[in-house]
Amino acid sequence: MSARTPSVMIQGTGSHVGKSLLVAGLCRLFARQGLRVMPFKPQNMSNNAAAVEGGEIGRAQALQARAAKVAASVHMNPVLLKPETDRRSQIVVQGKRFGSLEAGAFRDRESLLPWVLDSFERLRAEADLIVVEGAGSPAETNLRRGDIANMGFATAARVPVILAGDIDRGGVIASLVGTHAVLDAQDRDMVRGFLVNKFRGDPALFAEGLSTIEERTGWPSLGIAPWFAEAHKLPAEDALDIAAGPRADAALKIAVPILPRIANFDDLDPLKLEPSVSLHMVPPGTPLPADADLVVLPGSKATVADLAFLRRQGWDIDLAAHLRRGRRVLGLCGGYQMLGRTIADPDGIEGAPGTATGLGFLDVETTLTGDKTVRPVAARHRDSGLPLAAYEIHLGRTMGPDTARAPFTIDGEPEGAASADGLVLGTYLHGLFSADGFRRAFLNGLRPGAAGGDLRYDAEIERILDALAGHLEDHLDTGRILAIAREGL
Repeated sequence: MSARTPSVMIQGTGSHVGKSLLVAGLCRLFARQGLRVMPFKPQNMSNNAAAVEGGEIGRAQALQARAAKVAASVHMNPVLLKPETDRRSQIVVQGKRFGSLEAGAFRDRESLLPWVLDSFERLRAEADLIVVEGAGSPAETNLRRGDIANMGFATAARVPVILAGDIDRGGVIASLVGTHAVLDAQDRDMVRGFLVNKFRGDPALFAEGLSTIEERTGWPSLGIAPWFAEAHKLPAEDALDIAAGPRADAALKIAVPILPRIANFDDLDPLKLEPSVSLHMVPPGTPLPADADLVVLPGSKATVADLAFLRRQGWDIDLAAHLRRGRRVLGLCGGYQMLGRTIADPDGIEGAPGTATGLGFLDVETTLTGDKTVRPVAARHRDSGLPLAAYEIHLGRTMGPDTARAPFTIDGEPEGAASADGLVLGTYLHGLFSADGFRRAFLNGLRPGAAGGDLRYDAEIERILDALAGHLEDHLDTGRILAIAREGL
């Protein structure tokens, strides 16, 4: 490794302890102090990806780059696993599709470590500070051999670790002390301190708990981060984290069926913050609401399998009834492919080769191909003429008569499709609703005057990131965290 750049790694006692948010907040905090900060996650598992220059990375790392006020890079998340089934994932390495592997075949993850260290070295050459996010928990000692996500990376790159525990789910003392107990001596020595996240109430009440953890582990406490109430407003990695449910004062109801392999659901983030919208994430076993103004079919990492799931739920019948009532449907990426007449997979990219019958609401046909389109694009909405900063991440090409009524253009070329009556739209574009002008125009097209235009989405995200940075600065020993990064091992 080259001359050491100050680096620190946030690992957790488990999944969903708030590692991504902690890293984002620290990136914004240290960037505000004048440092050139880079986020890094050696290995991520998520179907919520972002298109950046040269490929794709986990959406959380794109948000962290934004927090750090730097351009997102494929090297910030060199290994991305995108689940296709319960036992198979697509592997993306340094932004490019590397192939698909069954779970058992991925035990030799160490073969990807050189790629991870190469990306880390590239960031080191540009950064004053790197804040690294672990994945899952280092206490999963059954995964330690060949690990590249937690202690395997930390030991190879010589990066000190801070361990975060989640008190909101309970058992934080046991989880932190238990992690200390199961780590081997070398990994245990990598940890330079711990913090407790998501505390509700008076932190003074947990003083004895901190002392117990310090006595049992020998690790110093770096503080207690209280519950950050606005966390749910930031882009989520898990579709179930998207705030949903009735909003009494909303003019519009938008329904989104939760598919097993839902992908790029950050498309919905601006809608969950839009005061004019009541966003309903519809779980399996629940019909689509009959009074929805719009149904959005989201992206999918396994389009054919999710289409079959949609039919098993009876949602295809609900969609047909929805259209008979004169209501609208929008298909995004995989959802767009489902709306067509057929989805052909001649090379067996998603499973056995064959052709699936689509929903037939758009007169288009899709062929899945091995060439993956991943790119940021500058698009335009045809009806309003409004510009959009969007991105594409998809396999397949879609063609047919309804593409003649494409709702968008990219460099003057048509993109997407629309039914003859205008009730059904499909597009490969992601991130549409982040554009305030387009979002207002689209929502007002559903119901005139519905969107008042108060939400400035990008400005709101910036405000929340600044608030998060201040929150961590107020409650954690961030000076000591920076010192740990600078002292190294």
